[in-house]
Amino acid sequence: MSKRLENKVAIVIGAGQTPGDTIGNGRAMSVLFAREGAKVLLVDRLLEAAQETLKQIEEEGGEAVPFQADITNPEDCKKLADKCLEMWGRIDIFVYNVGTGDGQPSITMPEKRWDTVFDVNIKGMFSCYKNVLPVMQKQESGVLLNISSIAAISSTPMLAYRGSKAGMNAVTKTVATEYAKYGIRANVIMPGLMNTPMAIEGLSRALSMDKQELIGRRDKRVPLKGGMGTAWDVAYAALFLVSDEAKFVSGVLLPVDGAQSSRVG
Repeated sequence: MSKRLENKVAIVIGAGQTPGDTIGNGRAMSVLFAREGAKVLLVDRLLEAAQETLKQIEEEGGEAVPFQADITNPEDCKKLADKCLEMWGRIDIFVYNVGTGDGQPSITMPEKRWDTVFDVNIKGMFSCYKNVLPVMQKQESGVLLNISSIAAISSTPMLAYRGSKAGMNAVTKTVATEYAKYGIRANVIMPGLMNTPMAIEGLSRALSMDKQELIGRRDKRVPLKGGMGTAWDVAYAALFLVSDEAKFVSGVLLPVDGAQSSRVG
């Protein structure tokens, strides 16, 4: 590998994954960052999931540390930043890669579920930023990357999910302009239909549908030949955006979706 992230320190929120047949976005990004020379704090609400990611990284000779945290708890958001500083003394890259949906139409959704979606998808990001941004501001450098969704810009019946992801996009653009003077960049990746465990395993159970049938249906909705993307597609896009190759790229909302959002308009 080219070691594009050599001497960089990264925090990946959601570095574990749902069990399944494929790799998830958080694990793929963590593994790829480590391959490219970064030291990675693997944050997940399930320590076992983060430890599984660590095992893969260590097998390839990379360096990482697992850390259990609930990003809806502001104290945990402080602890994860403190842990990163304790281990490596800086924070160069911060990736927010957690999310949850609603799966219910419009205003019939219970208010408690609405709150959960916004707490996970955007409030947790805000709580993390309160602890990460001051470190980057002092360094006068740093990269923030948020994993949103093309649902933010496309038609979807998931009211809270779309609203929270659109909010994530807006917050990212605001941070990109407000903190540019400190040398801090902020960008968004908006994945489309992906063949990841969180998408396939969860949906197949919720819909009581065979996984292969679900995969086939989703593949047909993607304009680009080959059907759905994988977590590696997200990971390689992320690698570019957090690397110095993208040093003049900030405030970008990048679809990684096989032209799906372009077809929608």
